[in-house]
Amino acid sequence: MILLRKILFPFAILYGLITAIRNWFYDNGILKSNSFPIPIIAVGNLSVGGTGKTPQIEYLIRLLSPTYKVAVLSRGYKRKSSGFLLADYSSTAESLGDEPFQLHQKFPTSQVAVDANRKNGIERLLALQNKPDIILLDDAFQHRKVKAGFYILLTAYNDLYADDYILPTGNLRESRSGAKRANVVVVTKCPPTLSETEQTKIRQKLNLLAHQELFFSAIQYDENLHSENENRTINSFKNTDKLLVAGIAKPKPFFNHLQDGNDEELEFPDHHDFTENDIQTIQKKSKNKPIITTEKDFVRLKGKVNPAQLFYLPIQSVFLSNGENFNKKINNYVEQSTGNRSVS
Repeated sequence: MILLRKILFPFAILYGLITAIRNWFYDNGILKSNSFPIPIIAVGNLSVGGTGKTPQIEYLIRLLSPTYKVAVLSRGYKRKSSGFLLADYSSTAESLGDEPFQLHQKFPTSQVAVDANRKNGIERLLALQNKPDIILLDDAFQHRKVKAGFYILLTAYNDLYADDYILPTGNLRESRSGAKRANVVVVTKCPPTLSETEQTKIRQKLNLLAHQELFFSAIQYDENLHSENENRTINSFKNTDKLLVAGIAKPKPFFNHLQDGNDEELEFPDHHDFTENDIQTIQKKSKNKPIITTEKDFVRLKGKVNPAQLFYLPIQSVFLSNGENFNKKINNYVEQSTGNRSVS
């Protein structure tokens, strides 16, 4: 695979040139970016998958929803529907996509919508009688047709965009220079004990612009495993053989956190649509053992396996330091935005 990626380097140059020209057209007004009179925060990355966008969106919902009506707009990756769709009681993981459905179930007082055309999605949200005060754009850093008011760029600790290359040689969707559009950059999935010395090295490597600010965050695992009907501590599963199931971009930390001796691990591709054969494999391997999965996979497995066996492990994004400063930057942007001057 490494050799193949090197062979494809000329295509990476071509792809990089195409994305650079596209960005230049938007930067210089040749292609139009649409602005809206409402605070819009875009969360995204330069690389393909695995940077922790959903935990970051959840962090923003928790931060803002006590004061404002928050809507999340996603494209709904791999959903079995098309066009604009606003989540309601009839929505499923198939109709919305796994991550939007997860957000809808977890934050029922926030609006969750999907539309590949973000401009249309925003217009539809603003046409609602109960329109939102703030819109969070999920995975929209490259969606230049909409100009957000605030950009949050995520890059994973073990896969910094500064060390990566353009597709197909690397995993970058566009040149590293695209980072200049960000208001803040968050290095995600850091070790909780990341030292100041190592943070400084990363800061120097990323070499942000003067107006940009860098933050470091980690994934915090819940102490409890959740099912449809009960919550149990992780410790209550110690010395119990389990089947660990994950269909996420980088499942190794999830497996490592739960692995307890004889646990069996079953890995699927990110956003995997579990087939009947997959379910049969899971049931065969689990027998009567607990099945522990991620929150994203749970919404796709729910109703397909024995609910008494199926548990998921929630996660949250937490800042290693300066979290109050991050919150202040977000709140200041929202408060100063035209659309929220009248909001108490």
